[in-house]
Amino acid sequence: MLTFTRNAAWLAAVAWIGLVVARGRFWDARSDCLAPPLESDAAPDVHAVIPARNEGDVIARTVSSVVAQRYAGRLAVTVVDDRSDDDTASEVERVAGGRVQLHRAQPRPQGWSGKVWAMSEGVAAARAAGATPAYWWFTDADVEHAEDTLARLVATARRERRDLVSLMVELHCGTAWERLLIPAFVFFFRLLYPFAWVNDPRRKLAGAAGGCVLLDDTLLERVGGIACIKGELIDDCSLAAAVQHAGGTLWLGLTSRSRSVRPYVGLTPIWSMVARTAYTQLRYSPLLLAGTVAGMLVLYVAPVAALGLGLARRRPGLALAGALAWGTMSAAYAPTVRLYRQPLWRALTLPLAGVLYTLMTVDSARRHAGGRGGAWKGRTFTPGG
Repeated sequence: MLTFTRNAAWLAAVAWIGLVVARGRFWDARSDCLAPPLESDAAPDVHAVIPARNEGDVIARTVSSVVAQRYAGRLAVTVVDDRSDDDTASEVERVAGGRVQLHRAQPRPQGWSGKVWAMSEGVAAARAAGATPAYWWFTDADVEHAEDTLARLVATARRERRDLVSLMVELHCGTAWERLLIPAFVFFFRLLYPFAWVNDPRRKLAGAAGGCVLLDDTLLERVGGIACIKGELIDDCSLAAAVQHAGGTLWLGLTSRSRSVRPYVGLTPIWSMVARTAYTQLRYSPLLLAGTVAGMLVLYVAPVAALGLGLARRRPGLALAGALAWGTMSAAYAPTVRLYRQPLWRALTLPLAGVLYTLMTVDSARRHAGGRGGAWKGRTFTPGG
């Protein structure tokens, strides 16, 4: 047992060092790197589409932030009420007046995931009203933006010659469960999709963050419209892959100036968010699931076990392996902890977060096997089901 734990811990240490050195600076948590707009910049027409389902408690605040954008060009806004059963529609009408087109979505057709259908409905409604924008701005109904967000998105798209620009917005991080799991969620996302690699046109890694996406209209037409991702649960990365496949270029960054204003009250909503798509990320493969669980145990559990056993049994080599692996992962995680304005000691909690995310992934597979995959806000959608 001690030999196995020692070997696993040394494997974890080597793996973490390799990741830190060679995986696209995934640990780099610099934010707000969008290009600043210049007075000489062109300001083409933009149409914002906000899909909203049961967002009555936050929609007034977030739509107001979109309408209030300081943008030199023309900005039109369509909010899609995705068959809400709360006061989402009345809240939009209360704060937006005639500045926003409110569209009530038709029933979701077979084979479409919910958010993607609402996005498609928004584009269709805007086009039916005569919209011919240069860019589409897709933003989630719980995201509040700084007033220069759109200007900076467009400036980045034009200056960097990017067809899709997206931001991973700052997620709500106030409760105890959020402080444990939300920075880790951002860290794991960047480990899967290192932003430097996504932003390198020479690489073929497609990633995006769906809370805030600016997309060139020409590319949207080229990929066949939103329908090209109609059955996708991970809509943001799927859209990025479609754009990249069509010859488009991507830019993905972090921001603390656009933020989700919806808190996750307790563990359950965070668990549901992850379990909704984790097995989809693994392409519904039991083999990939088994490999992921094994890898997570080595990376996150073995170092802690080795350090504890090494100290308890007075085995310096075993403790050293655990300390090296745990210390390296904590150092890699520290910039994300600082981004979320948490004390640095929280970097040491990454193994616990890793175990919980592993359990969420296993639960995601269980839900999909039971026909309850993709459950969100009262609806269930399993691709192909």
